[in-house]
Amino acid sequence: MPAELDEVPFEATRRPIALGMEKHLQVERKVLDHGFIRVVDYMGDDSAVVQAARVSYGRGTKKVSEDQGLINYLMRHAHTTPFEMAEIKVHVKLPIFVARQWIRHRTASVNEYSARYSVLDREFYIPDRANLAAQSNSNRQGRDQTLNDEEAQFALNMLRSDSERSYSGYAALLNVDENGAELDNGRIGLARELARMNLNLSFYTQWYWKTNLHNLMNFLRLRADSHAQYEIRAYAEVLLEIMADWVPLTYSAFNEHRLHALTLSATATSVVQRALAGEKVVFESSGLSKREWTDLAQVFKFEG
Repeated sequence: MPAELDEVPFEATRRPIALGMEKHLQVERKVLDHGFIRVVDYMGDDSAVVQAARVSYGRGTKKVSEDQGLINYLMRHAHTTPFEMAEIKVHVKLPIFVARQWIRHRTASVNEYSARYSVLDREFYIPDRANLAAQSNSNRQGRDQTLNDEEAQFALNMLRSDSERSYSGYAALLNVDENGAELDNGRIGLARELARMNLNLSFYTQWYWKTNLHNLMNFLRLRADSHAQYEIRAYAEVLLEIMADWVPLTYSAFNEHRLHALTLSATATSVVQRALAGEKVVFESSGLSKREWTDLAQVFKFEG
């Protein structure tokens, strides 16, 4: 071992650390009824982004304001590679149907709990009454008005009873008790890889998810949006809080230029320019689709 390494205290590190992130390490942040997010590890911070952008070996510029200006510039002009220099690894426990949405972001390393090798816990997601809503008539993948008390209670009872029955069947197929211990009744249980077919999408799974900062922001831009499904948005909101402590300068730029920004098509840009010039613009003469007009009108308060 090099002599100089002997001089480094055991608890010290030469690795750059983000003090704001340190408090999140190995801490379970509860999400939904049985889920959580726990930061396992991370690499880099705002200075890693600045360093990569300047291709330097220092800690970046001396002034925080200069670093913030550079990060804003990178974000505004979609210079994404410097943000790939920071990474995060989280342990997530989430309902299977949320995991199937999450995995569509194919820009991470994922290792999931395997029900081929282990018996799943008797844990399934039951929504809060306030989050039970009817199907939207205008959005095929969204919710509309909340259910009344009678309808909500019917839905909750159905969701719970179906999940309870599903797990009881799963355990019976495996020939195990609710703690996963094999029953001594002389019967051979079905293979775990087959018995898991009996479980519904409300049951919880777990995985380790490692991604870089650039792809984390792509995930958050979609999943922390108000149009995202509530259940995955709940996880995204926790990740946003973690990001704010980990890379505060990047988080500020992300909020300003990505998360709360609006991207306009060429036609929509023309509509805004016409409105700024004093023209009264209405949907019929806008050249926009109904959905794009609605989105634009909500932001700029257009009428018609």
